[in-house]
Amino acid sequence: MRIYIGLDDTDTIDAPFGTGKLARWLSAALPDGCRCQGVVRQQLLVSPEIAYTSHNSAACILADVAAAALLPAVIDQAVRTIVDNAVPGSDPGLCVVTESDPALPGLMAFGRACTHRVCTRSQATAAAGAAHLSGHGGTDDGIIGAAAAVGLTAEGWLGRYIELDGLRDTPAEVSVAQLRTRGIRVMAVDRDAPAPAPEDRVLTNGWLRPMHMARGPVLLVGCEAPGLWRNLHAKKRKHGRGLDTPQCAGAVKTAAR
Repeated sequence: MRIYIGLDDTDTIDAPFGTGKLARWLSAALPDGCRCQGVVRQQLLVSPEIAYTSHNSAACILADVAAAALLPAVIDQAVRTIVDNAVPGSDPGLCVVTESDPALPGLMAFGRACTHRVCTRSQATAAAGAAHLSGHGGTDDGIIGAAAAVGLTAEGWLGRYIELDGLRDTPAEVSVAQLRTRGIRVMAVDRDAPAPAPEDRVLTNGWLRPMHMARGPVLLVGCEAPGLWRNLHAKKRKHGRGLDTPQCAGAVKTAAR
């Protein structure tokens, strides 16, 4: 059974790590009988009306569990990880939902709304219904992003993977077949480009973060030469947290939600 574990607002601007890293730690600490299938970063609206740390992104862990009876243990582990690692002054939120939960369509709609308008805690609570949604400090505003991350990830067409088995150990050049064996599909976006062949090579730019598309990891590539493709994305240079905000997202928020 697939489950979605959403987290948000576990850090502050001066924290040594962000919500994405905490989600990665949790993904490695799931109880026996659970297997992480990746951690996806979701970008939410950046607006002066919303209080966020640096980018207003949230994270969602995709995991397969052997039985529904494991869900309470997953929630307990997630709460412990947040309580033990969330930075003082943050407003952590947690959302845990199964793939068969009747709340999922509502969470998908809520997630889409959070990408283009200001949403509230009460709206997040209404969207989650009887599914697990909890705050763990401060204003509890993190429940908004946690619920949105679950909805967007479950819908399957937004976000990028920040954790996937072996993702950070990928060499600078790899074959399409090697990526496929790890569950990563390779998609060319050039106009009239042929489909990448299994033996074709992919230049990773030293930073492999597939997109979350069709509910799985997809690497977008452009053609460099016959049989050679290049990852379209590369790691952005940062000059301090909070300065690498998407250009289309608007100004850095300062107000509380």
